[in-house]
Amino acid sequence: MKGYLSVQQTAEKWGVSVRWVNQYILDGGIPGCERFGRVWAVPENAVKPKRLTPGVKTKRSSSAQGITRKLAE
Repeated sequence: MKGYLSVQQTAEKWGVSVRWVNQYILDGGIPGCERFGRVWAVPENAVKPKRLTPGVKTKRSSSAQGITRKLAE
């Protein structure tokens, strides 16, 4: 997909695990992410968000909350 990177490519670019990238997406930390079927696409120009603190709940964006609800169904 032109203009987007996979979660794996983003993880390699930022030097973090795939799990962290997925968590950033679900917490609304990466604006502009798109979901195509079961695969997330991250914009090429996305900036790595500040690292989440383990055990600290963050306020999710409304779009991330809707996605989380859909995944739970």
